[in-house]
Amino acid sequence: MEKRSFLFVFFITVTFFAFNNYFFAPPPPQLVENQSIANENDIDSIEKINATTDISSFKNEKFYVLENEYQQIVFSNIGGAISEINLSHNSKNFPESVVQQISFDDKIEKTSSQNAYFPLRPYLTATHTNDIINKDPKFGGYTPLLRRSLKNESGNIIFELPHQHYAMNLVEADSENTPAVYQMTRMTPDEIEFTANLDNRKITKTFSLTKKAPYSLELDINIDGDSSGLYLTSGILEVELISGTHAPILEHYTVKGRKVKVEKLKLPKGNSTFDNIVSLWSSNSNGFFGIITDPLNENITHLKADQILGSTIPTRLTLIDSKNETYPSKKYPSYELLVPYKPTAETQKFHIFAGPFDSNILKKVDVAYTDSESGASPNFSLAVTVKGWFAFISEPFARFLSIILNLFHSLTNSWGIAIILLTFTLRLMLFPLNSWSFKSNIKLQKLGPKLKALQDKYKKDPKRLQMETALFYKNEKVNPFSSCLPMIIQIPFLMGMFDLLKSKFALRGASFIPGWIDNLTAPDVLFSWNTSIFFFGTSFHLLPFITGGLMFLQQKMTISSQDNKVPLTDQQKQMRNMGTIMPLMFIIFFYNMPSGLNIYWISSTVFGMLQQWLIMRKNNQPNNKPTITK
Repeated sequence: MEKRSFLFVFFITVTFFAFNNYFFAPPPPQLVENQSIANENDIDSIEKINATTDISSFKNEKFYVLENEYQQIVFSNIGGAISEINLSHNSKNFPESVVQQISFDDKIEKTSSQNAYFPLRPYLTATHTNDIINKDPKFGGYTPLLRRSLKNESGNIIFELPHQHYAMNLVEADSENTPAVYQMTRMTPDEIEFTANLDNRKITKTFSLTKKAPYSLELDINIDGDSSGLYLTSGILEVELISGTHAPILEHYTVKGRKVKVEKLKLPKGNSTFDNIVSLWSSNSNGFFGIITDPLNENITHLKADQILGSTIPTRLTLIDSKNETYPSKKYPSYELLVPYKPTAETQKFHIFAGPFDSNILKKVDVAYTDSESGASPNFSLAVTVKGWFAFISEPFARFLSIILNLFHSLTNSWGIAIILLTFTLRLMLFPLNSWSFKSNIKLQKLGPKLKALQDKYKKDPKRLQMETALFYKNEKVNPFSSCLPMIIQIPFLMGMFDLLKSKFALRGASFIPGWIDNLTAPDVLFSWNTSIFFFGTSFHLLPFITGGLMFLQQKMTISSQDNKVPLTDQQKQMRNMGTIMPLMFIIFFYNMPSGLNIYWISSTVFGMLQQWLIMRKNNQPNNKPTITK
């Protein structure tokens, strides 16, 4: 690699990592003093839950709803817990909501309408005069964050989520018993109270919707009696597909010395206990949505996590295209976090966030719950992490791209156009690198006859040929792989863009061309059909074919710009063959990728072709007005 090229790549890499570490470093922690660290003997393991449920046991269950412009929260008298959390779609009725309706919601409304009612069953709610009235479910308008019960075509319950998996349930270790039946003792439009009188304790739970922070709920728990060995459950989230894959994440806001960071927990196979930790809050997310449980003024010293098989508790996605088993339940396991309840004589308070993991929303929550005296923030916004196998590499690039993307969106009010402008900006940044690469390629082409002669001379001595070729490149000061450099340098940006699409909630449901590109985080759909076809599935995605077609034209453009009279070396022939195969590989690779990623690569290819044409004109090459070869 030329010295200038190396310095350019090195400068970009160091700049992005420094940018990430400087601007996105976590703020200093606010610790609760005098907290002990739990050891392994402090906690008993929770046995694997048996999901076989007698539906007849639900006949005395009652449901209550608290609702605002962001959430519809459904409570049950069994466990005094949350059976459903449904997030309202952005609409005239709910203009503050940031959740968009996507194709999965549309498909369930059309093919399984009985499961598109929110909540799933009739419920009780309070009027502004605090009268308790019966109401029927509403059709559509919500995305379920937490709901796993399903109905058949006749409207009968065919699967009921076991009570012990309701959210904000108090459960005991080593117990599979159905939670206690609570009495609803008080209800207003914004608050509900449940009380249970048990043999060894009296439990009072008070849930309150708060107006100061979006998607937020406050929970007060008072236990009169034995409160040891109890855990508060996060519930089981619905499945959300990101770039076609299931992406559940368990994490916690942990303290390491005087530093804090959000740390991912290893997804368990069965049951796991995470000991010897100091955390301020924990999070259970499905990628774009999640539940954060924050025990106020209490540090978490250990956590428990359970894996629930998808075949045991299915997702609503199994209702979609069930004939072809497009989304088989066994493919989508779920996870539940259990937060230990601290035995205390006082009421223990929890702040619960249940909604989209959107940076702007979580920053508003942080501001609302920042302590006015100490300035300590809950830092829920740190829950928005870059997701991906190589996030440690792509994170600085993804964050940088996100800033530029936000800037262009503020100017255009279109995320699709913002992606195109972002691509153009990156191409301008990398223009010097492309120029160096093209010049080196021209020089290699001129040296073709000499290389060919060298290969003919030592064709019977491969080792000598390798030595002589390396020496030849060194003397001529040219790098044979320089033409690959632009592709290589684009890889971290491509990874960053890919991970950005998996992390940036604002792109979920963002439409670019209505009726074709309706969700930038999902593949485009030009048209669809009922019977699954190999590779294509049940829908046709056009953007990947446009991507491959443009790459093929770019390769042809490169070939037409070369002097055909100059013989090609074996290495140049291999590079040309690879360039012909790459478009097909990209069609296959990109077919089920998000439309936003395809738009990025299409734009990059188009701008690359334009840059190549400009560079050719600038260097005054023969045949500098390229034509597409046939």
